[in-house]
Amino acid sequence: MHQTTTTILMIRPLNFRMNEQTAVNNYYQKRIENIFPASVNAKAQKEFDTYVEKLRNFGINVIVVSDTNEFDTPDALFPNNWISFHKEGTVALYPMFAENRRLERREDVLVQLEEKGFLIDNVVDYTSAEEEGFFLEGTGSMVLDRVNNKAYCALSPRADEELFIEFCEDFEYTPVIFNANQTVNNKRERIYHTNVMMCVAETFVVICLSSVDDKTERKNLLKHFKEDGKKVIDITEEQVNNFAGNMLQVRGKEDERFLIMSDAALNSLTQSQKAQITNHCRIISSSLETIEICGGGSARCMMAEVFLPKKI
Repeated sequence: MHQTTTTILMIRPLNFRMNEQTAVNNYYQKRIENIFPASVNAKAQKEFDTYVEKLRNFGINVIVVSDTNEFDTPDALFPNNWISFHKEGTVALYPMFAENRRLERREDVLVQLEEKGFLIDNVVDYTSAEEEGFFLEGTGSMVLDRVNNKAYCALSPRADEELFIEFCEDFEYTPVIFNANQTVNNKRERIYHTNVMMCVAETFVVICLSSVDDKTERKNLLKHFKEDGKKVIDITEEQVNNFAGNMLQVRGKEDERFLIMSDAALNSLTQSQKAQITNHCRIISSSLETIEICGGGSARCMMAEVFLPKKI
């Protein structure tokens, strides 16, 4: 089993804007004043298209599906929250905190993947938990170490502990549970998604250890990374605010490894941190400024990794 994939699914935005329903606990979102919604969407589309082109230039297989005008889905370009793909042909569908984000789940996306030769054998559907008010937003809420079968989850209003443990039982992952916080108006608030503050790559981890306030939890995380031979690259809360934790390692042509991030994330890193990363793999970055400001998500959130097997 690989930690990284060569194929990613991305959803091209049609109606992108700041989503009022997610802003209640995503403190990274900001409204851009004095700009028409159509202009925000056009900028986001341009950032998206440039990003996809860059990834493809490095030999990464990017499957692009367009959002539709059927529903109001401003966050559709973040598919990794509602779906994940697994090596044995299993797809998981997740319960979403914001009501308008539930409209992003589309069966035709699965059909399009099957048409491209991918095998979907089984769908595990957790979405009924929404009715009870419990949420687990895919590989936003969870960061998966697919080789060592560990799932990392920072609990939040969008990451329910019992639901996370249920996922781990279903997919045979060891749960690693902790709390991660950020400072908002001089108060410590939960970070809404785990993948904002940490990224697990094949041979290293990028993580904001200072966001894990509980020393025992921090020590436990470090124990797991050491067990699995992962080099730890520690980032600051200020760097997290620039989406430096929101990274994903993928494979391109000739199986070369790349760490994907936004320009803002890259520019926030120190020379030492960049050198530590490039000891392991090359970096690909792209400008995602509009998407980051209005959407409160970045490069990793935009990619749903496709680990499905090909049909024989």
